[in-house]
Amino acid sequence: MPAALVECVPNFSEARRPEVVEAILQAIQSVPTVRVLDRHSDTDHNRTVITFVGPPEGVEEAAFQGIRTAAELINLDQHTGAHPRLGATDVVPFVPISGVEMQDCVEMARRLGKRVGEELGIPVYLYEEAAARPERQNLENIRRGQYEALKAEIATDPGRAPDFGPARLGPAGATVVGARQFLVAFNVYLTTDDVSIARKVAKAVRHSSGGLRYVKGLGLLVEGRAQVSMNLTNFHSTPLAQVVEMVRREAGRYGVAIHHSELVGLIPQEALVDAAVWYMQMDQFEPGQVLEQRLYTALQGASETPAASSSENFLDALAAGTAAPGGGSASAYSGAAAAALVAMVARLTIGKKKYAAVDEQMQAVLKRAESLRAGLTAAIELDAQSFEAVMAAYRLPKDTTEQQAERARVVDQALLGATRVPLEVAEKSLEVVGLAAQVVAQGNVNAICDGAVAVAMGRAALTGAGYNVRINVASLQDASAGRPFLERLVDLERQSAALDEQVRTDLRQRGGLPLA
Repeated sequence: MPAALVECVPNFSEARRPEVVEAILQAIQSVPTVRVLDRHSDTDHNRTVITFVGPPEGVEEAAFQGIRTAAELINLDQHTGAHPRLGATDVVPFVPISGVEMQDCVEMARRLGKRVGEELGIPVYLYEEAAARPERQNLENIRRGQYEALKAEIATDPGRAPDFGPARLGPAGATVVGARQFLVAFNVYLTTDDVSIARKVAKAVRHSSGGLRYVKGLGLLVEGRAQVSMNLTNFHSTPLAQVVEMVRREAGRYGVAIHHSELVGLIPQEALVDAAVWYMQMDQFEPGQVLEQRLYTALQGASETPAASSSENFLDALAAGTAAPGGGSASAYSGAAAAALVAMVARLTIGKKKYAAVDEQMQAVLKRAESLRAGLTAAIELDAQSFEAVMAAYRLPKDTTEQQAERARVVDQALLGATRVPLEVAEKSLEVVGLAAQVVAQGNVNAICDGAVAVAMGRAALTGAGYNVRINVASLQDASAGRPFLERLVDLERQSAALDEQVRTDLRQRGGLPLA
């Protein structure tokens, strides 16, 4: 896995001509650094969703190639389909996966939008995190009236002027480009062909009309059935199971039920596991109980014992006379260990009669701690890879003026990538410290010292990651590029110190520790 990884999920207004979809797919795959993970075509929607990942530069280029090919082959004046649309390439979101911040994806969206507008003459609108206007954060606001309404209004209504490109529509329509968090596209089919029922259910479920937070929805007629088509923009806060149950309840009011459901594109395993845990009421479930996850761990050479062979291998590699893994990986390791301690204290609290009042809070702490532990564990390798990218940049030739300029550009780019990883470790470590402070304040008092150790290790991870941020920023030729990293780091360190003071008070009061 590369140190910097971005997902792109463009939606193209074509599904009924396989040769067109294949041409778009080939255009995307012409960029060697990207990998296509999924393709989903719906002929009723007349829409294809392609999911691909790769380093930021490759993903940005692949998105452009897909947009250009779609513009050549799709004519919106001849397009029909159940799903709302504005253009041949309707929407292009960038999603940060690893080693990349949301702001990086915002900048990708703006660069791509400008290039599409200038080189292809396609009007571009920015949405979600990349939106240039608050009213354009919501995709539905931009897509109001679809292609036909925009074609009539774009040249005369200032509110519909594009962010990039001409204020006129050609046969390729307009494209919406943005940056967002991971989204689950999920459709529920009802046991009726009455589309008005699907619309009523969608209205009850979606947040914009008073329903569930982080849910967007509309009612459509697809394959002869009423369909509630939804986007879940934060499955952590509004779980999939909760959405399904609300659809089921609302549909029941009109005497219909759920016939079946479907995913559009990919979904994180965590979302499905959460749904299974909710429906089966497995309150003591642990991610390690999933067979495939245990097998993957075993195949990676990890042991089920605390003295895991993978840990021993990492420590041996850390002690070797090589530059990587180094302090950045060690910081991530410390943060992962802190998260593991938080999970331990939460588990020692959950289900205990004495701590029934905080059982729900500890369940939430456990879930988040395990997620952070996985992220910090992955960062151990990511940090080493980002350092190796810096070393590779320094090895570039510098014999001519042109080579020197290119080398300087690549070195700065690699240093920025190597700065993002430890900053992300610092951010996750602060969150671990916050969870550790919570288990110290509310968790099983017999494990209060373990919670305190989690605080100490989490703060050590933050401090160590901070050193790596600072050394990389100091090495940049463009000092201004590193300023936001340092400002963010100072804020993280301030919050960490405040949490430490709070924990010391709780340790004295709850645990009776003789702290000065």
